[in-house]
Amino acid sequence: MPTVAGMASGTTATPGVPAPDGAGHRPVLLHHLIQSLQPQPGQTVVDATLGGGGVTRALLTRVAPGGRVIAIDRDESAIASARTFPVPDGVVLDLVHDDFAELDGIVHRLAAPVVDAIAFDLGISSLQLDDATRGFSFSHDGPLDMRMDRSAGSDAAAIVNGLAEDDLAQLIRELGDERFARRIAQRIVTVRRRSPVETTAQLRGIVEAAIPRRMWPKRIHPATRTFQALRISVNGELDSLERGLQAALHILRPGGRLGVISFHSLEDTLVKNSLNVAATSCTCPPQQPHCTCAHRATISLITRRAIRPDDGEIDANPRARSARLRVAEKLLPTP
Repeated sequence: MPTVAGMASGTTATPGVPAPDGAGHRPVLLHHLIQSLQPQPGQTVVDATLGGGGVTRALLTRVAPGGRVIAIDRDESAIASARTFPVPDGVVLDLVHDDFAELDGIVHRLAAPVVDAIAFDLGISSLQLDDATRGFSFSHDGPLDMRMDRSAGSDAAAIVNGLAEDDLAQLIRELGDERFARRIAQRIVTVRRRSPVETTAQLRGIVEAAIPRRMWPKRIHPATRTFQALRISVNGELDSLERGLQAALHILRPGGRLGVISFHSLEDTLVKNSLNVAATSCTCPPQQPHCTCAHRATISLITRRAIRPDDGEIDANPRARSARLRVAEKLLPTP
């Protein structure tokens, strides 16, 4: 069951696109996302990934007057922070602590009559990365946690100390695209035989020692892919994304738009494939002479190719380098 953490209406907000939402956090591709979704006054829109709140605050100004923004996050701290957001007169902000995989159920329970636009800004926010107690970053020493929802599930330490070597290597290779996954898994197992791996600094040191110095990547820290793999696994991110996309396409009104910003190839490939299938009227094998699948397109692709940040945004925010935005529009039902 989702928790509706707050509903706000009637305070004053500064018109236009908001300033960066917190120290160190800048929403990526925000202008392109808002322009693509085309939110209008009086509409009901969803920010499926509240995070630092940059997308939510931009949507609040665009649906005024009379609109509604439903903002969802698995992280209770994101919900708590958003309770202080200024909300334009006549606009309702619903804050929901839940997984966006449950998007259709969330919207149903909130009795939202129609959803006009949905935004997904995937990954983790700079606010989470900068909090050492969350364990997301190898740059800050802290507990090896990585849970987006700290009230549920097992943490990264449980995976690092509990998985067999083969399973650990497979996880790091498949979810992190890490070529040295076997060496990293072997070293983790060697270290944990002496004592458990419990902190981000410990894991960072293990990965650094496992990868030959001459083979370290030039643009990212050598531990980046391992930390990514563990985070995705801990939070079941790919499964949630697949379910969330299907739910989003179900609850959008005809003519409504969906925008998804991803930050690594696993996410982007899943988004691209899901949208391509939904935009295709036949999924039968190409060699089959007649269609027997009865599949019909439910969306049209607004972006045939992903929108990428320009050099100016990358210079201002290096995190933007890997961002990709894909946008689709819900079609009218086939007669």
